[in-house]
Amino acid sequence: MADRAGSAGAQPSENYTTAPLWFGRMTIELTPAFLGLLAVVVAVSGVVNGLAGFGFAIVGTMALATVVPPATAVVLMLVPMVAANVTLLSELSVADFKSCSARFWPLIVATLAGTLIGMVVIDRLPTAPVRVGLGLITLGFVASRQSVVPLPSFGGDRQLGGTGVMAAIGAVSGVLFGGTNVGIQLVAYLRSFELSHGLFVSVVALVFVGVNGLRVAAAGVLGLYPSRLVAGLSVAAIAPTVIGVGGGRWLRSRVGSRRRQLAVLGLLAVIGFRLIAGGLGVI
Repeated sequence: MADRAGSAGAQPSENYTTAPLWFGRMTIELTPAFLGLLAVVVAVSGVVNGLAGFGFAIVGTMALATVVPPATAVVLMLVPMVAANVTLLSELSVADFKSCSARFWPLIVATLAGTLIGMVVIDRLPTAPVRVGLGLITLGFVASRQSVVPLPSFGGDRQLGGTGVMAAIGAVSGVLFGGTNVGIQLVAYLRSFELSHGLFVSVVALVFVGVNGLRVAAAGVLGLYPSRLVAGLSVAAIAPTVIGVGGGRWLRSRVGSRRRQLAVLGLLAVIGFRLIAGGLGVI
C-alpha cells in the first residue's frame, strides 16, 4: 500500500469496500482481506513467541510492514504484544521474578527511557530506509543464531553483565524498539547469559511486558492512535494473539530445540529478505 497525501476528511475511492483508516498521510483499507491478514499475522507471531520465547514483535511487525508502512505496523502491534508477554510471564515463579528483577533492573529502566524517545520520532522515520534497516537487523539476528559459521558472542556475565553496560544496551535498544518494534538486540543480549530456555522465556517476557505496557499508554498520549477504531483494531487482535501463544507453548514441549530453531530462523530470514527487497523497490 502506498502512502498517499490527503486530509482526514478525504473521500474513499470506489475500490474501497469500507472507508480507509488514516495515519497522517498513511491509510489502511479496512477490508475483510486486511482483517484476516492481521488475525493470521498475530496468531502466527503468537505461535512463534510461545514456541521460542521471543519473536512476536519482529515477526508480526516485519510481516505487516511488507504490506503497510512500518509506523502503521508498529501501532497495530502494541496491544497484542502486551497480551503475548503477559501470557508468557505467568511461567515465571515469584522467586525467579524477584531474582530477575534485581539482576536486570538497569536494562529494564534504560529500555523504558529509550522506548519513549523512539516513540516520539516514529512518525519522522522514512519508510523505505526503515524497511531496509529492519530487514538487515532481522538477517543479522538470524546470522547470530545459526551454528554453521561461528560468530563471536557477547560474552554474557563476564563482559556485558555490568550495570553501566546494561543501561547503555537498554537505552539504545529502547530507542530502536520504541520506533520500530524491533527488540531482537535485547533478546540476543539476554541469550548471552545462558539461561535455561524456560527461564529465558520468562525473563524476556518480564523485560517486555513493562515496556510494552508503557508504550500503549504513551501511544495514546502522543496521538499515535488517530481514532478509537484504530485502537479497537489493535485490542481486537488480542484474541488471536493469546490463541497463538497458547499453541506455541503447547508445541514447545513436543518439538525438539533444533527443529524449533530452524523453523523460527527460517521464517525470520524470509521476512528479512522480503523487507529489504520492498525497501529497495525490487518487489
